[in-house]
Amino acid sequence: MAQHLMLRLASPLIAFGGESIDNQGVIRDFPALSMLTGLIANALGWDRGDDALHNRLQQRLRMGTVLEPMARSADTAMSTRLVDFQTAELGAADTAWTTWGQPEERRGGLGSYAGPHLRYRHYHAEVTAWVALQLAPCDEAPTLDAIASALDRPMRPLFIGRKPCLPAGRLVAGWQEAEHVLGALQAWSRHLPANAQGWRAQWPDGQGALPSDRRSDLCDERNWTSGLHGGWRPVREGRLRAEAAA
Repeated sequence: MAQHLMLRLASPLIAFGGESIDNQGVIRDFPALSMLTGLIANALGWDRGDDALHNRLQQRLRMGTVLEPMARSADTAMSTRLVDFQTAELGAADTAWTTWGQPEERRGGLGSYAGPHLRYRHYHAEVTAWVALQLAPCDEAPTLDAIASALDRPMRPLFIGRKPCLPAGRLVAGWQEAEHVLGALQAWSRHLPANAQGWRAQWPDGQGALPSDRRSDLCDERNWTSGLHGGWRPVREGRLRAEAAA
């Protein structure tokens, strides 16, 4: 049996970011491995120069997610999606703080409203993501205990995917012992309200299987040295039903 740290990712708006396409900030159905790595690293107080620490943490993480959408639709296993249309005037005198930890000034001349910068940012609404985390090896620093402590008392403000997506409550939901990540999600899903369609879940291949699940290759890792996303990992996706969690 392995110990799993259970997280509750909940916010009025959540962005499980995918590959940006031009000015479209698209989202995925489930949180990316790189997103959880960055969330934990931020809580621990690491900065972008700690790329080796980021890469090693991402390599050790085993994560699975079960979604609890609150959508008022026939299929309550699906979430509501919103698109935020944004425009920005980028003037030369504008100064703002960035994730680099220092103020950054805009470069340019007379501003940009002659041709404003247009962006579309996609979000999930009315959804809670329950995440099971496991580390391999489990005794290497940072441990799950250290991560739980950091998430409760983070070194920096935390957000779920994008800066406007502030957590609606405590991120640490508890602990779950299970043979694998899917087992932790199955056990935890007993706390969720009944849902005839079943709750959508995703977990790493090799960390449990369901008769009706499907396997796919997912590109959600990041090279924290170059800053680019790349690398594929096999995952499984299925629906957790009451009988599966019993």
